Amino acid sequence: MKKIEAVIRVSKFEDVKQALYDAGIEWFSYWDITGLGKSTEDQVVRGQIFQSNYIQRRMLSVVVRDQNAEKTVQAIIKAAKTGEAGDGKIFIMDIENSYRIRNGEEGPESLYIK
Repeated sequence: MKKIEAVIRVSKFEDVKQALYDAGIEWFSYWDITGLGKSTEDQVVRGQIFQSNYIQRRMLSVVVRDQNAEKTVQAIIKAAKTGEAGDGKIFIMDIENSYRIRNGEEGPESLYIK
């Protein structure tokens, strides 16, 4: 099993969400994050535009079976890419095991409803 974490532009979230659904990935977690980077973004506060190196992004986290990892990554890349700096990053980690809390089912079978 693989855990895939992706940092993407907030504006591309709906596109990535749809791409994941189209790829058969029906469950993932996400949250809003703030990062620091070399690039800057314009922030509008009370009508004033400020440049900031604090960058608003969205982090997605999904655990998939090994055979679904590549199609998940490709779906994210295709949907999140603008071709400009700041498109994001994808990280892939090995998952040793998983358990379904409800019934104690373990391993890759615990990831999806039968």
